[in-house]
Amino acid sequence: MSFYQMIEQYNGFNFEKFFHQVTEEAIERSLARQKTGIIDFLNLLSPKAAMYLERMAQKAHQLTVQHFGRTMQLFIPLYISNHCSNQCAYCGFNHNNPISRNKLTLAEIEQEARAIARTGMQHVLFLTGEAQHLTPMDYLREATACLTRYFASVSIEIYPLDVSDYRLLQQSGADGMTLFQETYNQEVYRRVHLAGKKMDYRYRLDAPERAALAGLRLVNIGPLLGLAEPRSEIFYAGLHAQYLDDTYPETEIAISLPRFNKAEGSFQPDYRVDDKTYVQFITALRIFLPRAGITISTRESAAFRDQIMPLGATRYSAGSRVGVGGYAENKPDHAPQFEITDDRSVDEVAAAIVAHGYQPVFKDWDRIG
Repeated sequence: MSFYQMIEQYNGFNFEKFFHQVTEEAIERSLARQKTGIIDFLNLLSPKAAMYLERMAQKAHQLTVQHFGRTMQLFIPLYISNHCSNQCAYCGFNHNNPISRNKLTLAEIEQEARAIARTGMQHVLFLTGEAQHLTPMDYLREATACLTRYFASVSIEIYPLDVSDYRLLQQSGADGMTLFQETYNQEVYRRVHLAGKKMDYRYRLDAPERAALAGLRLVNIGPLLGLAEPRSEIFYAGLHAQYLDDTYPETEIAISLPRFNKAEGSFQPDYRVDDKTYVQFITALRIFLPRAGITISTRESAAFRDQIMPLGATRYSAGSRVGVGGYAENKPDHAPQFEITDDRSVDEVAAAIVAHGYQPVFKDWDRIG
């Protein structure tokens, strides 16, 4: 059964009704289990479970230390192009937005790589908008090969690919990928993706599985919190991660929890996720998926990221620039995809991790050959 077929089984599922019927006894039972199931996960996502947040936090902390130790892996994003053919209502790179467009040359990518490498970072995630005609496979392969000369791990966050193309990038040195479904709600998905190849919900949904089939060691998924009802979004993201972990046990699965940040344009999300609910989502995911990575980006504030460090997160970005380039010349980002909130340097984020009793991990992977 594909993941699409799996979530089709939940068509018509009334999340609001289920959550309304969750009892304190049911939450207690779910917290007491050594291995949680789907119903337990739903119980822990219910509004009523917020009363148990301290216990959820304690269990999430214990599970994280058990499986990951007191460590935090660091990575840094590198945007190499903001050209995009899609018309996504919420995104700064929307094709219709009158922003400055740029694409780094290979020489410029190498300059950026040198600047980033001087910070000590060894895990880089390079990103593009979704404009395949301007960032074709040859360009992506050359960018990947260039970055592998400077970093132990090179991940991609680009447009969805076929298995054969993911395999080509893997052969060029890429070992991980991030791809957000944005929203698992198909009706909302149609409403916010107005033009371009990203309109194809199913092709995007299956892309993480195609990346795993191609041999990438890390697959990172997630929704953009704010587009659709958030508790159901986290449920589907958790279900997606569980499906990938069960089907591809040799692939490391991670989940990101980006909350909507201001971007170019006037889009206003239908939902807001407050800090307490966000913490509930992190801890519920950790309890449901003890071995999954949980990624928290610089969309979140420095103070909040420091506060939630013990609650289940395993991967932090640091020193981020979210416009094209910006590291080599130390200039402000031009036409960023969204606004970052934690603008600390790599050294400052690493120092904060140490101050909270954790070890910043700059490198936990080496490619062979």
